[in-house]
Amino acid sequence: MKVVVHHRLEAVGRAAWEDLRSSARLRAPFLSWAWQTEWLHAFASDRRLDIRTVQDGDGALIGVLPLYEAGPGLHRIVGGADVSDYLDVLAVAGREEDVWTALVQARSAEGETWQLHAVPAASPTVSALPAIAAACGLEAAATLEERCPVLDLPATWDDYLASLPAKHRHELQRKTRRLRREAGDARVSVVRRRDEIETRFGDFFDLHRRSRVGKERFMDARMEKFFRRAVGELALVGGAALWFLDLPSGPAAGFVVLEWDGSVGLYNSGFHPDRAALAPGLVLLLHVIEDAIVRGKQQFDFLRGEERYKYEFGPSPEEVFGVRIAPRDGPP
Repeated sequence: MKVVVHHRLEAVGRAAWEDLRSSARLRAPFLSWAWQTEWLHAFASDRRLDIRTVQDGDGALIGVLPLYEAGPGLHRIVGGADVSDYLDVLAVAGREEDVWTALVQARSAEGETWQLHAVPAASPTVSALPAIAAACGLEAAATLEERCPVLDLPATWDDYLASLPAKHRHELQRKTRRLRREAGDARVSVVRRRDEIETRFGDFFDLHRRSRVGKERFMDARMEKFFRRAVGELALVGGAALWFLDLPSGPAAGFVVLEWDGSVGLYNSGFHPDRAALAPGLVLLLHVIEDAIVRGKQQFDFLRGEERYKYEFGPSPEEVFGVRIAPRDGPP
């Protein structure tokens, strides 16, 4: 195994990066070349990068660990825990332990701490890395960060409705009927092309900033620029869409939806507070789930956060972890 340290993503290159991601266990958009490069441009353009690649004995690229210097002695995974719901070392499926063994052996004498975020519980980074690190004189610890409610989708919409607890099913149907009764001119729309998304992003950002205290502070000019660029890049490969519930007076609710590997993910949302009594977000979400089922998707992922409304749709929680790799008895 050969480990090489680079200081630019371009040293790996888009084609090699995406070939590796296509063979990885986790192929979420947050690990895509587009998302990673746009995140760096927006939030870490002045940071020193530490991009570690792993090649096997034949010279084939089997792993990449993208890190940036977050502070003295501290490197964090590229992608940012505040905007990326799933992150991990990028490795060929089935060879994650080989990749981690090479990475920790190559850095065994180094003193810095590596911090990963949002690593799925099923990843070998959570289950196997602690023992690999210990064998190399290092310490790796996984700490629960959050849970992602994930819904396995049935074959038909009727099957889905039948799977819901009666209380939740009746409540969702009641809210749908109320919106139809009180706002019969409401229309659901979806845009998937990059130019269409760019045209309607202004509506989404307005809804997002209105919908809850604190969201306006989160969606500052830098964050908006990142969203526009990253989601636009994903749209070019069919990986993103904007959904709206529109009224004649303007949009009442909107979602940013990401798609990958048979999964549809509810990435971000917004609604007009003046229309809250009509529950436009819940009604729109039913349409998005129905569309996913009709198109034969296997999962609907509500992504990180266990807001109460998500569980009305029947998902099960899946854990994500923070993983810290450091010298034994190193700094916290």
